[in-house]
Amino acid sequence: MLGRDPKNLTTLILLGPTGSGKTGVSIKLAKKLNGEIISADSRAIYKGMDIGTAKPSKEEQSGIPHYGLDLVNPGERFTVADWKKYAKAKIQDIKARGKLPIVVGGTGLYIDALVYDYHFKGPTGHKIGDIEQKSCSDRTEIKGDYNIIGIKWETEKLRQRLKKRIDQMFSPELYDEVKKLVQAYGWGSQAMKSDIYEYAYKYLEGELSLEEAKTKCFYEDWHLAKRQMTWFKRNPKITWLELEKIPDFVIELYTE
Repeated sequence: MLGRDPKNLTTLILLGPTGSGKTGVSIKLAKKLNGEIISADSRAIYKGMDIGTAKPSKEEQSGIPHYGLDLVNPGERFTVADWKKYAKAKIQDIKARGKLPIVVGGTGLYIDALVYDYHFKGPTGHKIGDIEQKSCSDRTEIKGDYNIIGIKWETEKLRQRLKKRIDQMFSPELYDEVKKLVQAYGWGSQAMKSDIYEYAYKYLEGELSLEEAKTKCFYEDWHLAKRQMTWFKRNPKITWLELEKIPDFVIELYTE
């Protein structure tokens, strides 16, 4: 497939719940397949929110171009419609340069807006209710060329991955990040009032012990993962694979 006209390359979409390993495998695939990555994560769009959103560092990115990160300041308006427009433009640009676009993330509405070509009512595009009814009436017809791969995990293994990740994220670097964000934007930004930032802040303020903060964060992440999987399961076009099987499957798909 990579020998064909690059404009006809089928965009790869790699999705899965939070903590499922999307970042590592997407970078591995981008290296193998001459790809560039577009983030489909509604929290990675915020500048300065790096550790708490598990945003890949420059070192982790390994020289692979990443888009969709650090687009706006916390609290600034950036809708699903904005992301869809941004992603489509990046896909077109990546293909025009002979590269493979790889869309990676866990924000189901972002991905559905792209692959089902949702149209939004007016300037909003924040949530499912903003999508025109005609776009919701046929959720099985993909509008465009996409290979959609989902990362599959056994429940208990995913829970353990989330616990390990939270233990690693609660660190002096995270606390510094929280302090800088609060100093720059205050605590009124809705972008910060969720999962790890909220609980790390309460720990720093003495409202929670470290273990209480980690436990609350884990349950927040676990509920998020379950909501994400519920959303993704509505899409019959997703090919679900265990993490370790994805590289060989995708590489064969694009080199056959």
